[in-house]
Amino acid sequence: MTTSGGRERGTRAERERARLYTARLSFHDGLIRRRRRDNLLFGIIGGLVILGIAGLQTAYYVSGPGVPPPVESPAPSATVPAEDAPAPTEPVPTDAPVPTEVPDPAATPTTAP
Repeated sequence: MTTSGGRERGTRAERERARLYTARLSFHDGLIRRRRRDNLLFGIIGGLVILGIAGLQTAYYVSGPGVPPPVESPAPSATVPAEDAPAPTEPVPTDAPVPTEVPDPAATPTTAP
């Protein structure tokens, strides 16, 4: 009887080890599946966030502050015939003084070493 009791104890221990081993394997496989799912999910969410930021910046700079106000273009008018166009005028003399001194291109002394 001691022999059959020892075998039963041995087989019971083997079954417990096998059960723990399969439990660890299934737990590890679950972790791998969860990591893969999380990485895929965060990759998609991160890509959408980056695209959203780029779209918002584009919209802000296209229609946000700093955009010059729209300028109305003048209505098209009939072209003026060449006879009616004003003649070019000559420049009008001004009373502004004309510079007469020419600067000397020679090097000027400096205090730098």
